[in-house]
Amino acid sequence: MREVHADKIANAVAALCAEANRTLPPDMERAVRAAADTEPWPLAKATLGTLCRNLDAARETGLPICQDTGMACVFLELGQEIHITGGALEDAVNEGVRRGYTEGLLRKSVVADPLRRVNTGDNTPAVLTVRIVPGGALKITLAPKGFGSENMSRLAMLKPSDGAEGVKDFVVDTVRRAGPNPCPPIVVGVGIGGTFDRAALLAKQALLRPVDSRHPDPYYADIERELLNRINALGTGPQGFGGKTTALGVQIETYPTHIAGLPVAVNISCHVTRHAEVTL
Repeated sequence: MREVHADKIANAVAALCAEANRTLPPDMERAVRAAADTEPWPLAKATLGTLCRNLDAARETGLPICQDTGMACVFLELGQEIHITGGALEDAVNEGVRRGYTEGLLRKSVVADPLRRVNTGDNTPAVLTVRIVPGGALKITLAPKGFGSENMSRLAMLKPSDGAEGVKDFVVDTVRRAGPNPCPPIVVGVGIGGTFDRAALLAKQALLRPVDSRHPDPYYADIERELLNRINALGTGPQGFGGKTTALGVQIETYPTHIAGLPVAVNISCHVTRHAEVTL
């Protein structure tokens, strides 16, 4: 049994809050810069160039890439041989978010109650997902999620008879409805299968994959490519100004489901698809 102190977890989460909000993962930055190089529509190309300069400015100044520093989505892969000492795991994660957002001077965007709308003042609580895995390591992934894109996400309980075409049409329609609101170019996470709640989690987790990766199953890899082409053919373009670059990637995750169901969720993320991780 390996012991990990709660303070170590809190410190790691605090550092990830700052890192994730100030720098894009390398795969995302490459995708944005490549799109700026290849976009033929002049206004779209100029817009992508502005986004690239914004990334440079964030790196040079230490300021956040986006003013919406998001709600902290924290994914833990907790080795079953680990024992947390010095406090509760969830409390440690929230303490890390509290420190990271307060000391990092990041915008606090979380309200304590969805209807009464009083700000918590420190961006807690985090949205925490824990997966128990073999071994003695603890992997922490922090993904700040802004709500300009989150608000454009959708979930549907399709009929099995809707099949692959029904799923694809739902994904494309979701992006079409979103238009410029999620600050394109976007990344589209798609969850297929499981239950109502599992499909949504799959779609969120899909956004953690490298944007240039493909599903290991060739069947779903082909669907990812088809969806990316169909979405970019919509012509929404960067920030809604037109062009061929509406999405930088489409990532699908799946799970077994019931014979009577076909859940599908679409979690849209903006061009600032941020996440950072560390293994303790």
